[in-house]
Amino acid sequence: MSLIRRMRDITVATLNEHLERSEDPVRLIDQYLAAQREQLQQSEKLYQQCVGHAAALRQQYLTALETKEKREHQALLALKAGEEHMARIVLQEKLQAEEKSEQYRELYEQAKQSILDLDEELQQLKADYREVADKRSYYLARMESARLQQKLHARASSVAQDATPRMFGRLEERVSDMELNARTLRDVRRMSRESYYTAGNPAVDAELEALRNKLKQEG
Repeated sequence: MSLIRRMRDITVATLNEHLERSEDPVRLIDQYLAAQREQLQQSEKLYQQCVGHAAALRQQYLTALETKEKREHQALLALKAGEEHMARIVLQEKLQAEEKSEQYRELYEQAKQSILDLDEELQQLKADYREVADKRSYYLARMESARLQQKLHARASSVAQDATPRMFGRLEERVSDMELNARTLRDVRRMSRESYYTAGNPAVDAELEALRNKLKQEG
């Protein structure tokens, strides 16, 4: 496993661990995304350097291969011309070019594999970045939902604790006043009737006196 991949795994694991304990996950994710953008830029720069290096190795390989083929052709011409000594010298250069071309070919193949590995890791880093960016949107939506729920509960609590009791309190006072007025009026009327039928009524006094005289006559 490469260094970039190990760093990526450590970073993602650390993010997940911190998200579970964070009171502000969006801010934490923003910090992670900023770090990831920087890492992506550095990795892409390294990728371009590797591509440039591979291209240079390929050119070295092709040049040495071309030299090898050229020296082989020159040796053949020298041998046909009867210049065996010259043919030997050219064949020596041909062998050196062949060895050089093989060395650069191996380096070029290694560079191509490194580019493939780095490209795979870059794609993974970009996928991680998109995933975390999606998490940011998700957590932002969750926080907004929680904020709206808090406002809703606070408003409902305020109505239940303040407006409703005051409304029914005023209604209770009004009904109580009406009931008190009714009782007062009823008591006044009752007292008026009682005073009418008991003391201070001349007709009642005259009737009572007549009954007394009648009782005396009968007795």
